[in-house]
Amino acid sequence: MAATDELAQIDISTEEKDKLVAEVMRYALFKTHQTSGCPIKREELTQIITKNYRQRALPALVIKEAGDKLAATFGYEMRELQRTRAPSNRSGRTSSQQISNVDAKSYVLVSKLDPEVYSKYVEDKECAHVSGFAFVVISIVHVAGGKITEEDLWHQLKRLGLNENDENHPVIGNNKQALELLVQQRYLLKEKIAGPEGHFMSYELAERALDDSISSKLKEYISQVVSASAATAE
Repeated sequence: MAATDELAQIDISTEEKDKLVAEVMRYALFKTHQTSGCPIKREELTQIITKNYRQRALPALVIKEAGDKLAATFGYEMRELQRTRAPSNRSGRTSSQQISNVDAKSYVLVSKLDPEVYSKYVEDKECAHVSGFAFVVISIVHVAGGKITEEDLWHQLKRLGLNENDENHPVIGNNKQALELLVQQRYLLKEKIAGPEGHFMSYELAERALDDSISSKLKEYISQVVSASAATAE
């Protein structure tokens, strides 16, 4: 909680601060649900706060307290994301505009609840196919060494019955859009690469897929698959 003297220095009452914290929390929860977990730009949260207030130190204070309350009330960590590098443009170079966009802070809500509790009381079972698709794609890219061409990725997905041009899959829906959502959610980084035979698209693991909570589950899952395959071979 913000100390009273800290609020006094910023020249805002506790009631005003609490209202802003609640607004940021509501926005973060609503945006996460509305965009299927895509990152929320810090700029979006800052605009909520600076709409009626101009104190420079206020956004950082409110966003921090909103994160603390989301954790205490809902069991969500408001985790900050920042790319390890920018996607390159067609020439293979990174523009200053891209660097500016990449450096902009953003956040995602990550559940810190016990997995069994989350599964029983929070998880939307109707969206389980989305999580399953994401896990399969991330696994394929991981096994490929963390990076794979678009052609090879679709070749592997086709073996699972997921065709690139299928817009009406009975479970996934539009397969291309489902893959693009993983880019927007920052599980994958997509870039165009110049090769000897022209340009081609490539995917690699982005920061959310490289997070310890995801990578540890991934390694455990792959280990189970390998063990099951070995047992079958015997």
